[in-house]
Amino acid sequence: MARVFVYGTLKKGQPNYKHMINTAKGLAKFQGRGRTVEKYPLVIAGKYNIPYMLNIPGTGHHIAGEIYSVDEQMLQFLDEFEGCPDMYQRTLMRIQVVEWEGKGGTGETDGVLECFVYSTATYPPEWVGLPYYDSYDSSGKHGLSYVLRESRE
Repeated sequence: MARVFVYGTLKKGQPNYKHMINTAKGLAKFQGRGRTVEKYPLVIAGKYNIPYMLNIPGTGHHIAGEIYSVDEQMLQFLDEFEGCPDMYQRTLMRIQVVEWEGKGGTGETDGVLECFVYSTATYPPEWVGLPYYDSYDSSGKHGLSYVLRESRE
């Protein structure tokens, strides 16, 4: 099992969460909530209002999200879903645990885990000038409605 940190449309209550609970795509077990140890810019960009974590460590905010344990089948699905390695790149990042499910804690003494995160180092330069968020909600105050893949032209 691998640990994955999701911060956008794959979180609970967001438009693509259905994929995280679809066992035909593999197994994903919710482990808890966390935030990036380093700061990163989280922007909403493109004509489909997609959330992107730009791989610029030290800039932006500590981004909030959810930690999942996933099997190899789900990891392969997520790679494909996230357009890895072209649109997003899957890299290990340090995630500070904020809240953990169940008993026994994180198994980490300092509450910091290494998790795979889908971020991007390939983006138009103007994205750096967009507003940075510390948390993503598709129906947030930003007013930028996410466009589901099946609704895109």
